[in-house]
Amino acid sequence: MHEILRAEGVDLFYGTQKAVSDVNFCLMRGEVAAIMGSSGSGKSSLLYSLAGVLAPKRGTVSLDGIAFSTLTDEELSTLRRERFGFVFQYGELLPELTVEENTALPLRLAGRRRAPAHTAAGEVLGRLGMTEYLHRRTSQLSGGQSQRVAVARALVHEPDVVFADEPTGALDSVNASAVLKEFLRLARDQNTAVVIVTHDASVAAHADTQYRMTDGVLTRQEAA
Repeated sequence: MHEILRAEGVDLFYGTQKAVSDVNFCLMRGEVAAIMGSSGSGKSSLLYSLAGVLAPKRGTVSLDGIAFSTLTDEELSTLRRERFGFVFQYGELLPELTVEENTALPLRLAGRRRAPAHTAAGEVLGRLGMTEYLHRRTSQLSGGQSQRVAVARALVHEPDVVFADEPTGALDSVNASAVLKEFLRLARDQNTAVVIVTHDASVAAHADTQYRMTDGVLTRQEAA
């Protein structure tokens, strides 16, 4: 498999407090990796460093061999918009937009015209069982439905990597399992790599590779 994302010797600080310590990480195209850890372990800080949102104090993060540190702020913003997708614990959908409009947003921001962007949004929403909700406001959706929209928005532009921060943490166990399976099925169909941060071992069990974060230190878990 082709390597898509790499971190080497990454340290991240908040003031004098070290959140991530000398992390090395490699992600292959189409791979699903789970980073487990308790609250405060540094797993979300690492996720946002890998996504180019937080700049490490030391070390490098690179996509396809291009180090984030060599890019301008504008170039890095474009990279995140065009080649990454994000799924957050509470969806972070825009309440003033419909389901279809929320999903099409990454394509519209990339310059796609409204009609083809909405067609693409409808297709990915259909694969997630959300066709009948296209024109609803997100305030009219259940938690599970909202998170399916968040997944659709993250995948509609077929990114190289999706970063998911506790993507099922706000859902009950039945909805969590269903959304996670649909999310990973669609990502694998697109050959999109996924990095999931979670405290839940049952979520991590769906990944190809599992890591554990403890006090900022990342270790790979060996298969049982």
